[in-house]
Order: sequence, then C-alpha cells, then structure tokens
Amino acid sequence: MLNWIWSGFFCVAFLAGLFRWLVLGEPGVWALMVASSFDMAKTGFEISLGLTGVMCLWLGIMRIGEKGGAVALVARAFDPLLRRLFPGVPAAHPAGASIVMNLSANMLGLDNAATPLGLKAMKELQELNPQPDTASDDQIMFLVINASAVTIIPTAIMTYRAQLGAADPTDVFLPLLIATFCSTLVGILVTARVQGLRLLNPVTLAYLGSATIAIGLLAAYFGRLDKETLERQTSLLANLIIFSLIVGFVLLAALRRVPVYETFVDGAKEGFTVAVGIIPHLVAMLVAVGVLRASGVLDQALDAVRFVVAGVGLDGRWVDALPVALVRPLSGSGGRGLVIETMKTLGPDSFAGRLACVIQGSTETTFYVLAVYFGSVGIKKTRHAIACGLTAEFAGFLAAVGVSYLFFG
Repeated sequence: MLNWIWSGFFCVAFLAGLFRWLVLGEPGVWALMVASSFDMAKTGFEISLGLTGVMCLWLGIMRIGEKGGAVALVARAFDPLLRRLFPGVPAAHPAGASIVMNLSANMLGLDNAATPLGLKAMKELQELNPQPDTASDDQIMFLVINASAVTIIPTAIMTYRAQLGAADPTDVFLPLLIATFCSTLVGILVTARVQGLRLLNPVTLAYLGSATIAIGLLAAYFGRLDKETLERQTSLLANLIIFSLIVGFVLLAALRRVPVYETFVDGAKEGFTVAVGIIPHLVAMLVAVGVLRASGVLDQALDAVRFVVAGVGLDGRWVDALPVALVRPLSGSGGRGLVIETMKTLGPDSFAGRLACVIQGSTETTFYVLAVYFGSVGIKKTRHAIACGLTAEFAGFLAAVGVSYLFFG
C-alpha cells in the first residue's frame, strides 16, 4: 500500500506539472517541485537528527518504567476490564497476560515493546481459535483496540513540534488524550455491539463510565475558560503530568533496586537506533508530499473541499489537516510526513498544525496493523475487523477536530 501511495504522489505531481506547463503556461512549476524536493529532504534529515536526543531520553525513561514495574502496574490495573472484553480467553491462559502487557506498552508509548507483545498475544489467541483461517471475536477486539491508538505519552509528536519551533510542544497533550480516548471507546462499543458482547456489568461500567465522566468533566471545565487562561492551564497540566510520570518511573525503579542509570542508558541506545532508522522513511515521505504540494494538486484538492464546507456554512480551517486523516489509516510514515509538512508549511502553532498532530496521535495505521497481526497467524477472513477499525479511526478524527476547536479556537 505504501508503495502505491508514494509512487502515486510523484505521478500525480508530474501530471499536474505537465498541465501547468503546457496548458497554463507556467514552466516555473518544474523548478518549484525540484526545489521543494531538496528542501523537504533537508527538513526530513534535520528533524530526524533533532529527534535523536529526545528519542534517547524517552526510550531511556520508558525502559526504566518497564524494568521498574510501571508497565506491570498498568497491566494489573486494567486486567479486570480486559477479561470482560475478551470473554473467550480462559482465566489462566497466557494470551490474557500478553494482551494486557501489549496494551499497557501502547499506552505508555513503548512501541518497540508493544509490537512483539502484540504478535505474541495474537499467536496465543490463535491457539483458542476454532477456525484458524477466520478471525475470532477476541482477535478482532484486540486488533480494534490496537488500531484505535490509545496513547498516554505522544513522544514523537511532541518532539516534531519542538523541532519545528512550537511555542509549547506539549500543548496538544490534553486534546490528544481526549481524542484518543474517544476513538478507543467507540472502537470498543462498536465491536462489542457487532459481536453481541454485553458491557452492562459493574466492572465494565465502572471502568468505561468513570473514564468517560472524567474526560467529559475535563472538556467541560476547559470549555468554560477564556483563550489565555485555557492555554496557561493546559500547558501547566500537560507538563505536570508528563514530568510526574518521569519522576514516578524513576522512583518506582529505584525503590525496586533497579540500576536506574544503566537501565536508562540501555534504553537510550535503542532510542538512537530508532531515530536513525526513521531518517530514510521520513525523507522519502516528506519529499513526495512536498512535490505534491509544489505541483498545486494538494492545494487545489483542499480548496475544493473547503469550498464545499463553506457552502454548508461550516468553518473550514480543519480542511488543511484532512490529508493526514486520509493517509493515516494506510501508512504510518505517510501520515507522519503529512503532519510535519503541514506544520512546516502553515506553522506548528497554526490551527491546522496542531490539529494534524492531534489526528496523528488519535488514529492508527489500521490496514498495516491488520496485515501484520492477522498475517502473522495466517488469518485470511477478517470478518468485521476493518469496518470496526475504520469506525474507530473516523471517531478519532471527529474527536480530534472537536477538541482542537475547543482548545485552540
């Protein structure tokens, strides 16, 4: 899929260049596209280089949290809920522990740990599957929750914002938290509805209900504030939460006699490898997106959507971030490239720049997750997995737009 997207960007840009040259008499379009490709290649390298230090920091901290037991604590806290969402998993089966650990790692931003744990959980769920070529209800629920992008610490997004000069890189933290909760909640409810899973029990209602009330109260409180107070308080709360998590990870690890410094360095080494590995992917997507915008195709398409939106009397500022929402389910690197390109073109503190970050953090690469997880165990019949996953994606997009207007006006 990514090959088609990347190649398609260049082909469409080339055809648009021919049209502007031969029909509109604008030969300068070729110079614009070439210049954009070099500029975006430079931007991709600079952002990836700047990402190295932050990735070392966060993966070092996350490794401390992992070794110190923070992931295990989160796993135990959510175990009662997950046992109701996966009724086909026996109490003593290893799939239950793998599911909990995978989702806990995802929430804490431990992507490198989450993927192997997810593949392990899918393999163990396959052992309980009576039809090996067809996805079971538990496997579909697991995939939808993974694809709904429930994340507490959006490390990469905040790093990209910092690299591009955002006044407060963490100002998207609370909007993103609300939006990702909405996408996950909708994914769970829709999947449970399709599967006939009964969620009206005390444990499920306690977890989902209390979380929904908390998110609702948070949104209602911040919705009452004026813009200046809102920005000040959200910045304070976001940074307080993030720093408290860091201190909590370190203290917990220290209390359990984990060699904190050595553990941090070990995780930081992995962070360096991850950051360097991102460079070619980010450069490739930024160049393709930059050429597409320089050709005029992207702006013309967005202008057409903006015209329709204005025609029905709606604010159209969200349209500039629409490409992220369209590409994100298909390609993680494609979505990442569009987020960075949007912030570079319109500014990291613009409404579209912030919205693009919230969309990126509250949606996921549904088709990639489905292909990797189901493909790893040979499942060919996915049943309602794609429909439920994309429904969660759409809910995340709508929630991202709504909270972005709430927080950023």
